[in-house]
Amino acid sequence: MTREGAHGGYGGKAGNTQWLIANGERVPETWVIAPELSTDDLSGAVATALDPSIRYAVRSSASVEDGTAMSYAGQFATELDVSADSVLAAVSTVRDSVNSDRVVAYREQLGADDGLAMFVMVQPMVWAVASGVAFSRNPMTGLNEVVVEAVAGRGDQLVGEGITPDRWIHRWGSWTEEPADGAIDNATAESIVEHTRRIAADYGAPVDLEWVWDGTDVSWVQLRPITGLDRVSIYSNRISREVMPGIIKPLVWSVNVPMVNRAWVDLFTEAIGQNTIEPESLAKAFAYRSYFNMGAIGDIFELLGMPRDSLELLLGLPAGSDQPSFKPTMATMRRMPRMLTMAAKKARYGKTVEQEVDALRTAFAPFATAELSGRSDSALLDDVRALSLLGERAAYANIVTPLLANLYNALLRKRLTKAGLDPEAVAVADTADLEDVNPNVHLDRLTARFWELDEAGIEALRTGGYAALPDELRRETDEFLDRFGHLSASGNDFSVPPWRETPDDVVQMVLDHVPTHGAAERIEWGVAEQRLGAAMRPVLRNLRNRTREHVSHRESVSFIYTYGYGLFRRYFMEIGRRLVDRGVLAKPDHVMYLYLDEARAALLETPMEIAPRDLVAARMEEIDALTDVAMPEVIYGDDFVPTRGDVASGTLRGIPSSRGHHQGTVRVVRDTGDFGKVEPGDVIAIPYSDVGWTPLFARAGAVVAEAGGMLSHSSIVAREYRIPCVVSVEGATRLPDGATVTVDGYAGTVVVEEQG
Repeated sequence: MTREGAHGGYGGKAGNTQWLIANGERVPETWVIAPELSTDDLSGAVATALDPSIRYAVRSSASVEDGTAMSYAGQFATELDVSADSVLAAVSTVRDSVNSDRVVAYREQLGADDGLAMFVMVQPMVWAVASGVAFSRNPMTGLNEVVVEAVAGRGDQLVGEGITPDRWIHRWGSWTEEPADGAIDNATAESIVEHTRRIAADYGAPVDLEWVWDGTDVSWVQLRPITGLDRVSIYSNRISREVMPGIIKPLVWSVNVPMVNRAWVDLFTEAIGQNTIEPESLAKAFAYRSYFNMGAIGDIFELLGMPRDSLELLLGLPAGSDQPSFKPTMATMRRMPRMLTMAAKKARYGKTVEQEVDALRTAFAPFATAELSGRSDSALLDDVRALSLLGERAAYANIVTPLLANLYNALLRKRLTKAGLDPEAVAVADTADLEDVNPNVHLDRLTARFWELDEAGIEALRTGGYAALPDELRRETDEFLDRFGHLSASGNDFSVPPWRETPDDVVQMVLDHVPTHGAAERIEWGVAEQRLGAAMRPVLRNLRNRTREHVSHRESVSFIYTYGYGLFRRYFMEIGRRLVDRGVLAKPDHVMYLYLDEARAALLETPMEIAPRDLVAARMEEIDALTDVAMPEVIYGDDFVPTRGDVASGTLRGIPSSRGHHQGTVRVVRDTGDFGKVEPGDVIAIPYSDVGWTPLFARAGAVVAEAGGMLSHSSIVAREYRIPCVVSVEGATRLPDGATVTVDGYAGTVVVEEQG
């Protein structure tokens, strides 16, 4: 029987306890009993070491516990409130639990074949006013926030039946969640948070800590590393929903995303040098919507020497007074020369962008005028590849010019504000004079011409559309379409018919157009300059000129990018027509429901596992069903299941305690007599669980429990079996048996999709 801290090799739990002691944390006096010591060997040592006037905790510290792959949490026996003369019996109970049915089943379920040696820890019981657990990072999402759970009294209630703990979440200096009247006060909770952050920093990894509060001091009784955080993918649509909103058809996705993301990777490579960033890794489609992979962007942040947690600001998550700030690191300094060189080049970008726009216009021209019907199938595909390379060039310019325009505009606005001027009221960079690329200027004129018609003429246009245009107005409308006919309701979606294909809609648009330019009163720049100090005028004049220059470039680049990108439609509609002629598709635009490799295979008559017509039918049906789903701004994990139910009234909420998404049939299980109705993959809705319920979890696809916290039996076993779990769900057992539900183990929601 050895005091913990003398040497290592005592199993995961005792080894981590030793670490806490060595790092000066408050830990109850601890002894560790080696597996080779017999009861006879121990009897004398126990009698000498233990105080008969106090009670003890006897806990497992198996060699396999609290590991990086499997924790075995809750699987072995723990004996609490044991008298000194009963410690040896408790040690035997803990040792014997190695061969219990549930441990055997657990190891079989997880395919464990590791060796198992049972060390046993003995500690004096700490009189507990409250007990709980603290996580240095949110174990469900990996976010940089401390999660604290607490119950009054002993900590074994955290895994007990029907107990829901108080819950605090501390994020960057502020509470984002706290109970109204908890088992501990906020001062104690803040102390736990402070210690948890310090312990994690010293330990060098995120940690899960168990603690006991005696009314004065907090003692730490267990430390575990939080594993699996690197497996949590985080996706956000905060930016992508602006540039690629709504449903994105498969063909559009498979052309647009690689092309645009290659341009982004080119820009990143300029900043950080050679890297292994894959363009396809930067974005992912969920329910046919675009989401950026924040993990991949986090990798770039780290390469630049920026704190990875800064990503959480981009996600729009709550921030406190202690949010991450950028502090240059060695990685930053190593890349500084390259980044400064890049910044210098981009400062001169305005001198070359006009040449690039002219070059792109010339390069795109043959694709706009080529006669496609006479080209071979392979020639069409070669043109698509060539168009993609040009599109990447245009996409690069379409990324850089808005960034520069926004940068100079932000600097100018900041200086104007500092000078006491409202930047919104100053005429800085109006686009009204950019007639070559601004359709609104021409729409203003065309609308005025339309409304010169008498009432009968206007009504004829409303009912007859383009065909009802008088000759002169038709000529002017055709001129407008020649210049701007490539535009559409979505410049990033070539499946949407452009204006030139929908002249009736254009006529209606002209009739309904309201002139916008010149509608707002603004202070002319010359007038604004007179309000500035003489010393500031040259600086602000230079900023204003640079802003105007880059805004002009932004509009020109956007115009040519949209023009070139729209040319894909010509080629794919031609491919669609050929597939219709060959009986492969029903309509030409159905090609938009195939991914690029599928469209290529269909055109070249390469054998496909599923016929293109069947693929299209299935995807059209799926997209129709997904049109009105509720899509979150942030998605955790790659297995997201969109919810199709009535989100407003059909959603239950609780505490997420095991990651994942799962959709399945719900089975309400109130006791062991209901086990038989659970089929593999079912969602089990339970009041709580204990060790006797473990076999049920092997069949479940997800768990919804009315009670429990992060250390409840339901949570622990669900995490070990890697199935989503939401606990503390009020009304879980009132879910309609047989209903289809979607469980989100990241957000803590249970959505009823349809009644059983």
